[in-house]
Amino acid sequence: MKILVIEDNKDILANIIDYLSIKGYDTDCAQDGLAGLNLAISNYYDLIVLDIMLPRMDGIEVCNQLRANRKNVPIIMLTARDSIDDRLIGFKAGADDYLIKPFALVELVARIEAIIRRSQGDDKFFLQVADLTYDLDTCIVRRAEVTLKLTPLSLRLLELLMKKSPHVVRREVLEQQVWGDDLPDTDILRSHIHQLRQIIDKPFAKPLLYTVPKIGYRLAESENES
Repeated sequence: MKILVIEDNKDILANIIDYLSIKGYDTDCAQDGLAGLNLAISNYYDLIVLDIMLPRMDGIEVCNQLRANRKNVPIIMLTARDSIDDRLIGFKAGADDYLIKPFALVELVARIEAIIRRSQGDDKFFLQVADLTYDLDTCIVRRAEVTLKLTPLSLRLLELLMKKSPHVVRREVLEQQVWGDDLPDTDILRSHIHQLRQIIDKPFAKPLLYTVPKIGYRLAESENES
């Protein structure tokens, strides 16, 4: 799991990063809102811990910008402000949770774990896009009631694309999720996407897997669906 922490207080930031690392999370960090926004837009994160009072761009605006860019990553806001109105502003901007400073790191991790469980839909083992279905329990993929045979790597790609459907999944996100830090030297992702398309699209009348030039791929009922 990869988490982005955007916090301008160096001591608080160091404590959060150290504790999350102990708990097994991979972390990135930024100390101002604009740098954090750029990281959040250009990289994949499972969750963002976002302070409200930040230099260059405050946390509310960062959250607004992320939602405007259709970034649905879960966000926990941190603030010293504890009024109801302040919390409502955060939630209206698109925050998923709100933690008042000072807070216990163990509570932060508990909230992170709860939000990630909900966002990933641990109770949802059946994915569907149009007539394409994927049973995550049995690893059975069907389209138009035809059972399809996919390699483990193709299954992983398909799962990532279906979970984000109909949104675009960036190339770098797919590569990171499939190969981690051990990225292949060649453009192997394109080859695997081609193989996946041959199985889930070619035998059928209507395509579902679309290439978004210079950005990534999306799985959707139509090319213009959003």
